[in-house]
Amino acid sequence: MCLRIGDNLGEWVSPPRNCPSKHWVHHRWTVRYGWSIVLLIALWFPSEGGMAKVQAEEAGPGLWHWGAYLDVSYPSNFNFPENHRWRSKITTPRTNEFTPNMALGYVRKDVGPDSRWGMELGVQRGYDTRLLVPAPTPQGDKPVPGGEVLRHVHRANVSYLAPIGNGLTLTAGLFNSFIGYESFYSRYNGNYTRSYMADNAPYFMTGVVAQYPVNETLKLAFYVINGYNNLSRPNTLPSYGAQVSWNLAPRWTFTQNIYYGPDQSDTSLTFWRTFSDTILEWKGDAWTLAFAYDVGTEKAVEQASHPRLFWTSGVLFARWNVSGPWSLGVRPEIYWDRNARLTGSEQFITAVTSTLDYKIVAGRHSGLLRLEYRFDRSTGQQGGYFRGGEVSPGVMGLTANQHLLLFGLLWWFDADSAPGSGFRDVFGGGHRTSLSAR
Repeated sequence: MCLRIGDNLGEWVSPPRNCPSKHWVHHRWTVRYGWSIVLLIALWFPSEGGMAKVQAEEAGPGLWHWGAYLDVSYPSNFNFPENHRWRSKITTPRTNEFTPNMALGYVRKDVGPDSRWGMELGVQRGYDTRLLVPAPTPQGDKPVPGGEVLRHVHRANVSYLAPIGNGLTLTAGLFNSFIGYESFYSRYNGNYTRSYMADNAPYFMTGVVAQYPVNETLKLAFYVINGYNNLSRPNTLPSYGAQVSWNLAPRWTFTQNIYYGPDQSDTSLTFWRTFSDTILEWKGDAWTLAFAYDVGTEKAVEQASHPRLFWTSGVLFARWNVSGPWSLGVRPEIYWDRNARLTGSEQFITAVTSTLDYKIVAGRHSGLLRLEYRFDRSTGQQGGYFRGGEVSPGVMGLTANQHLLLFGLLWWFDADSAPGSGFRDVFGGGHRTSLSAR
């Protein structure tokens, strides 16, 4: 039985992936608790002339970084589902209510020729972390012990810059996933909500990685990790990954990511998962354009004939800095889960998202006001989005289309940034080629 009871803080509890709605129990987020987080973060922020200045002077330029991030929104779902759920989504899973999606605090030390050891440590909380722990599946996902605590860890790793050639960076621990264009954190993306491609690829990884810049245009990386989902442990064998990032021309970057490993109880090579993530990006002065294509496959251990399963996705990202603080992002996408392997439903999804941004800079504090509209359509044998209430006991009504209008408020503080510099990340695309940046 899939059952999770809300904790004593009164948060909504969203169901694990593939968990039937009839087994879902939730507790309402209270207004008092939601705004207490906002107040806590606000009080924690030091003033421009106080602690931040002292820290910057003591740490030295470009080495120590620390800060905080808050992300809240109100998504209006015009299907008005009584369970408030957005079907087939991992991040921003709640609609038609105030949603504190992320509160984050972190500290990081970068590596360099004069200081070769680095580290990252951060903690996080919010609706976006709820579904990072997968539900158990037959012969597949098996949540790690303590997963409900570990999902609150943002990063926890150490790095060493070895004096080999152009510099070999070794990192061990929990770090940013190398797969995908969009970040887990909305502030780094051109749209507020993330794509289905991003939600069904890893956001975090646990293991070791070696990164090496061959020259100014070519970078290589090799990964040994615990699996596709860092909070799932269906077996004891490691998985492997590789990345090639090539600045093939001025303004153009091509990135190829490969994942290969066992993500089921049977670790025979015939059941290993193969996953490819390809990204092509062009960056102009006011425009950023990118295209990403994912495809994954594995044979099903749990089915008698062991059929080959398949899923694929394609997304086009467009970002335009219209003028000054105003920017516009548009993202059409498709996602096909032919065998219900990633989303839990056999479905073909198409979606278009448009986002209007207004940026605010106040010293080392940065803010982003976002107005977003998106249209989603899910078809197929098990496709659809929740609509209204139950059509029979324990069965929610479904409809193919979903219209959503969202207002988001993002606010962050970076002790290492020159005033307002954090916006360079927001308007420059968000793919995860750097372990720590996102």
